[in-house]
Amino acid sequence: MERRNIEEKIFKGLMLLSTVVILSSLVLILLTVLVKGLPYLSWAMVTQVPQGGYYLGKGGGILNAIVGSLYLAGGATFLAILLSLPVALYLNVYSKSDSKFVSACRFTFDVLCGVPSIVYGAFGFTIMIFFGMRASLLGGIIAIALLIMPMMIRSMDEVIRLVPRELMDASYALGANRWETALKVVARQSLPGILTSILIAFGRGIGDAAAVIFTAGFTDAIPTSLLRPVATLPLAIFFQLGVPIPEVQGRAYASALILTILILIISLAARLLSKKLTRHVVK
Repeated sequence: MERRNIEEKIFKGLMLLSTVVILSSLVLILLTVLVKGLPYLSWAMVTQVPQGGYYLGKGGGILNAIVGSLYLAGGATFLAILLSLPVALYLNVYSKSDSKFVSACRFTFDVLCGVPSIVYGAFGFTIMIFFGMRASLLGGIIAIALLIMPMMIRSMDEVIRLVPRELMDASYALGANRWETALKVVARQSLPGILTSILIAFGRGIGDAAAVIFTAGFTDAIPTSLLRPVATLPLAIFFQLGVPIPEVQGRAYASALILTILILIISLAARLLSKKLTRHVVK
């Protein structure tokens, strides 16, 4: 009995230590970005596009990167939703849960979730070369959509699997077909979790640089077409950190702070919306 108590205390201490390490790392990252970026954060940074020599310490801002990141991540997330939700519903409503095909699909998506983003960027770049496309907003959207799609499918899949089977059986008993059951019962019950998976995918998309460095290009202007290059905050941060000028490097931390604030705002909005929709979920 004494040995069990000792083992329990040891594992409890290890879990507590892991929690403290993770939280400390998060706080350290946020404090570093805040302390180094806040002195360089200005209204001009979020309301102006770069002027001549901005990345060498001259005037302007990163409005082009802010708008470009929202365009890119928003478009990629929308495209991924259109493809991911039907796949997740098919795996849980139209297919048998114990079939080898479903198991193979889930294993494949798990593997794709671990593929480095630079591989998706290279694959997207190959597609662009095949169709004769240049680096553009459309190319970046395709690359990011390919990156976040496996993650979104697996997240939605796990959420949908939590829907009680009795609800689906009751829907069939009332005369609903599989399509009506999938949309009006399964999707509605899973909506809070689906929103969470969309949020995670959006955060991954807006913060990735490797997948867009070849596909989206970079420009000082706000894109007015899907076929024009687009700037993103991660690439703007990368370029500014590579300049050996303290002021420009400080602007990089300020850009990172803006990116963090954007993700925080989206997270809070999604959390409030998720709580509002939770009341429709059967517990």
